[in-house]
Amino acid sequence: MTFTSPGDVRERLASVGYLPDDAIATTVYLAAALGKPLLVEGPAGVGKTELAKAVAEITQAALVRLQCYEGLDEPRALYEWNYKKQLLRIQAAGDQDWSATHDDIFTEEFLLERPLLTAIRRADPTVLLIDETDKADVEVEGLLLEVLSDFQVTIPELGTITAVRRPFVVLTSNATRELSEALKRRCLYLHLDYPSPERERDIVKARVPGIEDALAGRLAQVVATLRALELKKAPSIAETIDWARTLLALGLDHLDADAINATLGVVLKHNSDQERARKELDGSSR
Repeated sequence: MTFTSPGDVRERLASVGYLPDDAIATTVYLAAALGKPLLVEGPAGVGKTELAKAVAEITQAALVRLQCYEGLDEPRALYEWNYKKQLLRIQAAGDQDWSATHDDIFTEEFLLERPLLTAIRRADPTVLLIDETDKADVEVEGLLLEVLSDFQVTIPELGTITAVRRPFVVLTSNATRELSEALKRRCLYLHLDYPSPERERDIVKARVPGIEDALAGRLAQVVATLRALELKKAPSIAETIDWARTLLALGLDHLDADAINATLGVVLKHNSDQERARKELDGSSR
């Protein structure tokens, strides 16, 4: 997976509707050039996951995703054995010597690949997305350190499996907890925040064909105002895009108080947030 320059990254990402700034384009270029994992940190909804998807799209690579959550363990992240199938094989073996049966059941036929092993074993271009890394337990970080250090995995029954072709790795974090320094040292770091109204207007125009410049600009300004409030959940970029599509679907070409009241549920999913937003926006959208 190669790019000729940060400018090449910027142009190719823009071609699929992801509009990067200089920091994003440069960091993605360096991650590819140096073969380093990329840790992307920032609040929810700023485009961290979409960046990995866009890189996969522009490089025609397969996207392999490990969604992290509390309680995620090694078998769900790396590999496990198909115990039901193994049991059936043992039962079918009857009086066969155990050593022979053991060799039969611990083979590729009974191996269930999970995202990390899948990404390591692929010979074709691959983007490995380790999403919301901060939600996983510390033990999973230890597993990631092992995998991302040498891009190899040891399966006791099969031996060591080394990556034929290293995947482009993107780890995302919402910064709900601090990741270990050891993990961070192995990665290039990129912090994403919500875009400026001007950049978000351009994102909306790129992702919602047919929207008028004035409506896209007004929408971006209103969303910026909402994010400045103390909300339970600030609108994501994806929700801004959904809002734009909603307005077009309703045939609305301007965002006034009536339009906001009718469609606010597209971007704010808590009643208290909607009430606060209506008080703030009352009169400003007229």
